[in-house]
Amino acid sequence: MKEASTANSLGFGVRFGDVNNFPAVNTLGLSVNRVDIAPGGNVPLHSHPRASEANFVLKGKVFVGFVSGSNVLYSKVLKSGEMFIVPKGLVHGLVHFLKNVGTGKAVVIAAFNSQLPGAALLANTLFASNPIIPNDILAKNFQVDENIIATIKSKFSNQTK
Repeated sequence: MKEASTANSLGFGVRFGDVNNFPAVNTLGLSVNRVDIAPGGNVPLHSHPRASEANFVLKGKVFVGFVSGSNVLYSKVLKSGEMFIVPKGLVHGLVHFLKNVGTGKAVVIAAFNSQLPGAALLANTLFASNPIIPNDILAKNFQVDENIIATIKSKFSNQTK
């Protein structure tokens, strides 16, 4: 797969190998993505509602982790040639992340047991939903002032209520 651009605020890019972008995987129950991560860049907290994920580090040094349904963080720094499994998003691996902790660009191959695993980015889900989640509800959940929620929402969209 061709390299993905990491020229964004998070410093990562993905080349999707799912059924939408690679029709040959239709009905095969698998997909494979290439993830490029700039030094210091990260793949934000997210989950895959329809698949488990196997991450194989092709290049670089990557800190990976997931939070279990019982709020336990399972994490490890992986080097080139190592692999990390993230259980399906609904029960065991509620959210997971990857961060490049090396000095050069990291490349990860993410394989899924679904032709369309889906991805729910936690921050986007909470702060850029449509219709919006009211600020007072998010403020109570995060135990912060509503102005903080409005500031966070402004980073994701023009919706601040």
